[in-house]
Amino acid sequence: MNNSDKAAHFGSLHKKQNPLVLYNVWDAGSARAVAEAGAQAIATGSWSCAAAQGYADGEQMPFSALLYTVKRIVASVNLPVTVDFETGYGTSLENIQRNLAALLDAGVVGVNFEDQRITQSGLVDIEEQCRRITALREVADKHGTALFINARTDIFLQAASESTHSALIAEAKQRLLAYQAAGANGYFVPGLSQQALIADLCEFSLLPVNIMITSTTPALESLHQLGVSRISHGPLPYIDAMEQLKQRAAGLY
Repeated sequence: MNNSDKAAHFGSLHKKQNPLVLYNVWDAGSARAVAEAGAQAIATGSWSCAAAQGYADGEQMPFSALLYTVKRIVASVNLPVTVDFETGYGTSLENIQRNLAALLDAGVVGVNFEDQRITQSGLVDIEEQCRRITALREVADKHGTALFINARTDIFLQAASESTHSALIAEAKQRLLAYQAAGANGYFVPGLSQQALIADLCEFSLLPVNIMITSTTPALESLHQLGVSRISHGPLPYIDAMEQLKQRAAGLY
């Protein structure tokens, strides 16, 4: 597949009742292993990519290091690749746009783009985040890539407890509509795990809804039935792989 084909194919994989399942990778080796296992697409995870290179999450890994990792991943698999772009690895729209252009040149066809404030608590204002999403769309259009922008809200991850999630659904829907109008293709809600709230959001949304697997999320089959269109695994694959490595090494010492 060429890049245009990959982009179109990647977008088509987001379906209710038959969601795209992504087992997040952190380097070329893990990407190749997941591809050989039968994956339809490859997705990086920022936490995992950073940890694999000795960095903390939250854009502590230099963008140049991320870009190199992404280039090696794209070169190692013949599948659509989507990248966890966090908040764009830049403090200005120009920096963010330049970074996205570099990812597009590397062959990326999707990005996760989040609304948390990396160096502060709280979320980016809706209007400001929409300007950022629109700026990403402008770069993708200029590049000629049908980029899948998976707009992530951290509203549930930052909540004090799951008991507050029902009260946050209204703002989550408000952000969804705004991000959609700004040019987003999908809506990622990590931290949301209550079945009724997931079903409500999926029914409300015209965008594919993305849920991240955690210890409290419903089983995969339940997520299918709730209307989820994309399922991510976040840092769990890296954590599991490192734990197995540690256990095997411990057996030698």
